[in-house]
Amino acid sequence: MISKDLPKPEKMKILVVEDHELTMGGTIEVLQRQYPEAQIRTAQTQQSTLEQVETFQPDLVIMDLSIPEVSGKTAKTETGIKLLRTVMHQYPDLNLVVLSTYVNALVRINHEIDEHKGGFTVVDKGFSSQDMLTRVDWAFQGLTHTKDLNMPGGEVKPEWLEVLILAFQEGLQDKAIAERMQITTRTVLHYWTKIRDVLGVYPEEGKNLRIQTEMRAREEGFID
Repeated sequence: MISKDLPKPEKMKILVVEDHELTMGGTIEVLQRQYPEAQIRTAQTQQSTLEQVETFQPDLVIMDLSIPEVSGKTAKTETGIKLLRTVMHQYPDLNLVVLSTYVNALVRINHEIDEHKGGFTVVDKGFSSQDMLTRVDWAFQGLTHTKDLNMPGGEVKPEWLEVLILAFQEGLQDKAIAERMQITTRTVLHYWTKIRDVLGVYPEEGKNLRIQTEMRAREEGFID
């Protein structure tokens, strides 16, 4: 759906979220050539992004996923995912472009992306500048374009992702996962069946099911 009130070029306000200065500089240079009259501001952390969105009220946010929570912290994809989820919840009409090397991680918030009312496009950092500008223009128009992502066919529930994180990023076994999540071990086992069905991982002779699940989950962006 196209936004009913597109900003005029001289009034466009763009927020670029990127913690690497060289990458940010290149992105801004390309945007300034395309939108010479636009107001462009930057943010490098989750905290500064939320502050800028509130005060600057941009028409479009172009953001990397691997960013730190605050200055001095390590950049993590999970931080960008959490930020994106927060922004979509608080500003459902905001136009968004995800410009990242880790675009597959968006699988974790597939449902939120589907529900978002503003424009939402995805650009891998390996794409050309012209491809980026095309996706930026689409987002400005309120269009959604995520077909480059191999989104799973079924719904991915937050508790399933939590099981993956606890198992493969914290190294917990099922009993410890159950205790951490305050659920039964039987429920954890049920979640595993759902996770594997979405990932397309099923028992194979001579293969370790848990290792296969971890490999597939990383390939699909469910975990870092």
